[in-house]
Amino acid sequence: MNTKTALLSAALLVCAGTAQATDYPLTLENCGQTLTFDAAPQRTVTVGQATTEILYLLGLGPTVTGTSVWFSNVLPQFAELNAGIPRLADNDPSFESVAAETPDLVTVQHEWHVGPQGIVATREMFHDIGVPTYVLPSDCASKDNSRGSDGTRSEMFSTASIHRSIEELARIYDVEDRGAELVDELKAREAAAIEHARALDLPEGVSAVFWYSSAEMDIDPYVAGRKGAPGYMMQELGIENVVASDEEWPTVGWESIAKADPTVIVLAEMTRRRFPADDVEKKLEFLRTDPVAKEMTAVRENRIVVMDLQAMEATVRAVYGLEELSAALAGLDLQG
Repeated sequence: MNTKTALLSAALLVCAGTAQATDYPLTLENCGQTLTFDAAPQRTVTVGQATTEILYLLGLGPTVTGTSVWFSNVLPQFAELNAGIPRLADNDPSFESVAAETPDLVTVQHEWHVGPQGIVATREMFHDIGVPTYVLPSDCASKDNSRGSDGTRSEMFSTASIHRSIEELARIYDVEDRGAELVDELKAREAAAIEHARALDLPEGVSAVFWYSSAEMDIDPYVAGRKGAPGYMMQELGIENVVASDEEWPTVGWESIAKADPTVIVLAEMTRRRFPADDVEKKLEFLRTDPVAKEMTAVRENRIVVMDLQAMEATVRAVYGLEELSAALAGLDLQG
């Protein structure tokens, strides 16, 4: 038995606990496709940071043979593990580079990478070579990814879709008890964050805007729509979203945002550098110098919260973002 196989076996034993073992073959529905697994996958390639971190949190790092699409640093506890796993691309991997790893499962964060119009591949392209693909339900449940740059939601995002992703991946890999533990932990943290915010007795009319990035500093920014993960955070914490769009990350003009005058501005921080405004320091500079933006109350009163981008997405980290925002509200003067 080689070192990687031994590590995987040990991880699976630790995670297996007393939970009932997965009964293979396992068949499940995933984002409109039927998947069947005859055994737990041994070689996984991830297309999307969120799926990578779920596998790590489930103790399945030894199965991961390649990763791609990174927006931020990996969760700190997995830095050493992640450093030893090949990164196929910081952004979009090629179909060939993923297939070359001979995976027996490809896990996917966004359908716009692997989906009907996938820029990496369609799911059928992988299935035609015998490789199943699992797309996180949080990116397809009640969401039309053919509309808007990042899709449009017909219903509000819910952390239940993240719990479903965890539970299904845990079943696929036969680590159901670890999946249950992780879901219970996330539920407890979410409930505590919501209770904390409600205890603050926020004044009426508290509002916010979440700024993801901008293709150029002087054009309309990408901000959070009302039904994505940030919209869910605001709903649960009693905050109004000044953006009414159902798109995941629509562009909205600064004049419109300034007119709404959000009480709080939340800025995405990331290591990706595709656009100038990926750099949070450039966002801050813009807010403090732009003749329109600098007049917003949130800027003048320094009601600015910096949050990791992955915590603004439909990921495990959305719960961490909820905690961060709840904690930040306690330190802000929200009157006026």
